[in-house]
Amino acid sequence: MLKTIFLPLLIFLIGSSACSQPNPTTPKPMGSSGIEGYITQGPVCPGPAVIGDTSCEDQPYQANITILDGNNTQIAQLLTDNNGYFKITLKPGSYILRPESGKPFPVAADQTVEVLEGQFTQISIQYDTGIR
Repeated sequence: MLKTIFLPLLIFLIGSSACSQPNPTTPKPMGSSGIEGYITQGPVCPGPAVIGDTSCEDQPYQANITILDGNNTQIAQLLTDNNGYFKITLKPGSYILRPESGKPFPVAADQTVEVLEGQFTQISIQYDTGIR
């Protein structure tokens, strides 16, 4: 007798709880566009480069970068990691990357970068050490 009452009730409760669960939400992708790149400095050895000598190749450089929009308004500032790598999420548009320079070296020039929807624009920034 208990089986005939509890079994249909159990089936009803399981079925109704499955119907009352909320629909799963699709997670929004985290920033699908922006800029990523590497910063290096060089030359790191004085004098003329010797062909095949890899000991004087440009080295990764940790730097502060200011990001400006098309109106020259600062919208972000970042510090690269120890390997000179950075990645920042930005809306599509045109940006100016302004590397912070030393006094007087190392020094790097501003770069204008175009960010497209759904892409990370790849760039590299080269700091000049002043070594000749």
